[in-house]
Amino acid sequence: MVGRMRTREIGTVSVSAIGLGAMPMSVLGHMPDEAQSVRTVHAALDAGVTLIDTADAYTPSHREVGHNERIIAKALASWGGDTDDVLVATKGGHTRVAGGGWGLNGSPTYLREACERSLKALGVDSIALYQHHRPDPSVPYAESIGALKELLEAGKIRAAGISNANPAQIREAAEILGPGLVSVQNEYSPRFRSSEPEIDVCEELNLAFLPWSPLGGMGSARQLGSAHAAFGEIADAHGVSPQRVCLAWMLARSPIVIPIPGSSHPDTITDSLGALDLELTPEELARLSG
Repeated sequence: MVGRMRTREIGTVSVSAIGLGAMPMSVLGHMPDEAQSVRTVHAALDAGVTLIDTADAYTPSHREVGHNERIIAKALASWGGDTDDVLVATKGGHTRVAGGGWGLNGSPTYLREACERSLKALGVDSIALYQHHRPDPSVPYAESIGALKELLEAGKIRAAGISNANPAQIREAAEILGPGLVSVQNEYSPRFRSSEPEIDVCEELNLAFLPWSPLGGMGSARQLGSAHAAFGEIADAHGVSPQRVCLAWMLARSPIVIPIPGSSHPDTITDSLGALDLELTPEELARLSG
């Protein structure tokens, strides 16, 4: 268990420096039963996590859009503590198709409809952080982001984020949304480091950067220490998991970085939070970044 929870900023809101990525709770063939998912959320909340990331498209079937959001809502409602300070971030703009595939729809009409569905699934009147899930090549980016601005002005969402965006798109969104844009969520991990330019732009614009799949994704997270030897060796030296070393390395990258490791078991999110108390030396950080 970590000590006093460290925090970082998303816009004007302070959240735990490590959040919970809820996607693994809704992946067909991998997801646990609902009771275990609820226990995982409760374990995160018990440890002081105040950021949970979900999406309407995190669902085992195209017939169950909002599946993950509903699990999060149920877990929050059944937890014994005060959830007023818990920021639930969701996303819209990805679609699911028959057979388990993914599609895109960045049209303003669709994004408005998706937001309404997410409001209902989460059981809230306003979404704390609503993120455009992925650019749709068939829709001008400014139109998609303009829909987020409309949602902000209507009070449907309290802050806006973007996901899977390149530096130019981040700047374009910032121009359109102004202070309403608070975060960028891109893939970033030891095996996927090409988001470094996006982190730099986020630092410049004072936007939170939320790395998704920070441990390499469900298919690779267990092998992190063997696939990336430095992480395994430094983990052995500290007597901790390579995953914990990875998250500590990310936290040291920039104060705007807030990792959201995916988890579907209480033990894994608890281990991840141990990164908050792991101090890596400059030499170790240089080795991990090399």
